[in-house]
Amino acid sequence: MFVDTHCHLDFPEFDSDRDEVILRAKNQSIDYIINIGSSIEGSRRSLELAGLYDFIYAAVGCHPHEADRFDEKAYGILKELAKEKKVVAIGEIGLDYYKHYSGIENQKALFISLLKLAKELNLPLVIHNRQAQEDTLKILKEAMPVRAVVHCFSGDEVFLKECLKSGFFISFTCNITYRKAENLRALAEITPLDRLLLETDAPFLPPEGFRGKRNEPAYVRFLAQEIAIIKKISIEEVANVTTKNAKIFFNLK
Repeated sequence: MFVDTHCHLDFPEFDSDRDEVILRAKNQSIDYIINIGSSIEGSRRSLELAGLYDFIYAAVGCHPHEADRFDEKAYGILKELAKEKKVVAIGEIGLDYYKHYSGIENQKALFISLLKLAKELNLPLVIHNRQAQEDTLKILKEAMPVRAVVHCFSGDEVFLKECLKSGFFISFTCNITYRKAENLRALAEITPLDRLLLETDAPFLPPEGFRGKRNEPAYVRFLAQEIAIIKKISIEEVANVTTKNAKIFFNLK
């Protein structure tokens, strides 16, 4: 079995066939899905979706792009959502210095605020980092101890080793299947299997052969196959170990 530890099935790209997408995932032995909140409304929708399917769980959070609009009222709403039974993480949260949709200081304030909330509620963190690895590490290290996964890993080897040294999990997406993704494959190779999670980040980043189309949780198999090739092990071993990792990290029953 597999776990898609990070997707956005609440996004409008799935409005026309969401139930069919979820059924396909189930039929492809995707035994757990973590649907990730990236805004207040997205977190609400994520929780609603988790309420409809027993194998879907929710993470609630606010993407750094939302930082300029985040206020005390939003924090209060998110805190209440985070207390719901099927919420297994705070995320995605972090820093994004690539698109600058929100100011850097507001991003940092949001990140720190929700990191503290995760510690208060004893929930793990789903971290978004894009071209902000120095500040991301600094904030996380100042808050230690924390349980975190760095999702859609895109940093360099130094960042990877610092994350592993700090005890964090690393999550790769289907973009490691791309022909020109040699650097990502090299990083996946040196990431210990017992610290690795699988994710699609659907609807984004579909695997090679599906580029330009919508990604979906069923495609996590293509990612697992690529990991198996990189590490010269069976896909069954990838499935077993990464599923065990996800169940421990998210406290899945």
